[in-house]
Amino acid sequence: MLYEEARVYLDHVSKYGSVLGLDSIKSLLEELGNPQKDLTFIHIAGTNGKGSILAYLSQILTEAGYRTGRYISPTVMEYLERFQIDGKYMEETEFAEITADVKRAAEKLAETGKPSPTVFEMETAIAFMYFKKRACDFVVLEAGLGGALDATNIIENTKVCIFASISMDHIGVLGNTLEEIAENKAGILKKGAAAVTGRQQACVLKILRQRAEELGCPFSVAEAKEAQVIQRSLQGQCFSYQEYEKLETSLTGQHQIENAVTVLEAVKILRRQGVSISQEAVRQGLQHTRWPGRFTVYDGKPLVIIDGAHNADAAKRLAENINTLLPGRKLTAVMGVFQDKEYEKIITRLAPFLNFVYTIDLPNRERTLEKELLCEMLQKQGIEAETAENTEEALRLAKQREQEDGAVLVFGSLSYLGDIIRLEERLQKGN
Repeated sequence: MLYEEARVYLDHVSKYGSVLGLDSIKSLLEELGNPQKDLTFIHIAGTNGKGSILAYLSQILTEAGYRTGRYISPTVMEYLERFQIDGKYMEETEFAEITADVKRAAEKLAETGKPSPTVFEMETAIAFMYFKKRACDFVVLEAGLGGALDATNIIENTKVCIFASISMDHIGVLGNTLEEIAENKAGILKKGAAAVTGRQQACVLKILRQRAEELGCPFSVAEAKEAQVIQRSLQGQCFSYQEYEKLETSLTGQHQIENAVTVLEAVKILRRQGVSISQEAVRQGLQHTRWPGRFTVYDGKPLVIIDGAHNADAAKRLAENINTLLPGRKLTAVMGVFQDKEYEKIITRLAPFLNFVYTIDLPNRERTLEKELLCEMLQKQGIEAETAENTEEALRLAKQREQEDGAVLVFGSLSYLGDIIRLEERLQKGN
């Protein structure tokens, strides 16, 4: 099987949709020899901040000398971004080889009348096969959807469960209330693991703590209020926390300090478990972490800011960043969003900072909120808006409107930000 053939096969499987539950992934992994049982995991659930926490902690473990697998969803830059070891993407040839093995296993299941795995279950199996083959010391992975019934929750050897900020997300699928959604995400907790959480609403914190107590899991709460911000700019920030002085990160915003502090608490837990991680590894790990599409700033005339604010909580944090780092500024923006997201709340949160918006359709035409409808909704909020033919035209028009001394904001779904990032990088290089 060639890489292109592997992608076509998985694209075909994706048309059958997704089903929550562990029975199918369990059968698939058994057919493949249960590679996950030979791996050690750090599992991350939450609504916003999962990816940043994964990026920070993975980089710290790599700096500490451990071979570290990363399983990421969704991706921003390209498909193979989801399978990484020490920050390097899986090779196309290796992906094709492993996908062929998974395909054969799925076909055997079908022959015995068992349900066919979903595309996410197959990708999860590919990840476990890859990480086992490369003998990873640790695998840091995000829950794909929720927690309890997500395919990633088939794992057993979990060292630490980390909870990023939990808010309303996938309403009706994970639950209809914040408490129900929190219960679902708390499902990644297992006996023998330790738990750490970042800042949460009181009802969420109560649920996480109660679940940890039921399972006998040590439970820690990261106190971001103890962090002292020394310097903050569009290029990054510097802060101190407990025994750490003047830690630097290129990820900016108060929420990224909250994510970093959550990771520092996870490091503390890992050390108690006997994992050797030096202070220098922590310092270098935070400093070297890159996470595209999360308030990514490109210097230029005008500035271009790219942020995947795809729900109300993420939009709130983006608004905080704009208010702190670009006080008093109104921006020209490019926006595309899925129809199943809280787009009305996103618009309301960011309306005070928007001068003009160019709306676009997203690559996934089945899920996109049509640009014409999005444009009308913005106009109803008193924001001037027009549709653009595509992302390239939208970015060009936004830059023309802002000219040299302004700033352009590109936000909404993560699904199109990779195209914007590649376009902006080409423009910065003069290509």
